[in-house]
Amino acid sequence: MKKSLLAAALIAPFLTGCVIAVSDGEAETHWAGNDSSSWETKNENNREAISALAMDSSYQSVLTKLKTPNFTELLKKDNDVYQVLFYATHSVHSDGKTTKDECTPLVFKNDKLVGIGQSALILATQ
Repeated sequence: MKKSLLAAALIAPFLTGCVIAVSDGEAETHWAGNDSSSWETKNENNREAISALAMDSSYQSVLTKLKTPNFTELLKKDNDVYQVLFYATHSVHSDGKTTKDECTPLVFKNDKLVGIGQSALILATQ
């Protein structure tokens, strides 16, 4: 009996193992419950909020509703001031970083919303 206990005590450290997790860089958090800070939830919330925006909404009211944008741009053309807010709405790259091609632009002219999306951005910058 003593030999068995001694043998078990001596080989116990060698019988432990470690877990190695291999991933492609994307974390699946569905098992962790509702995580309101996940990028998927944020993108969905941004899409819903953007779809509810009305033309001619003020810059400040949109900023209050959607909070801090992922990117911003500012342009003065003729006597008009254009502000562009970019909000993440979809994922293109699985690198954990948000890029402009994963965002929807909101285009403001003189503090009023004049367009949403790439076509509005193109028209404003022509």
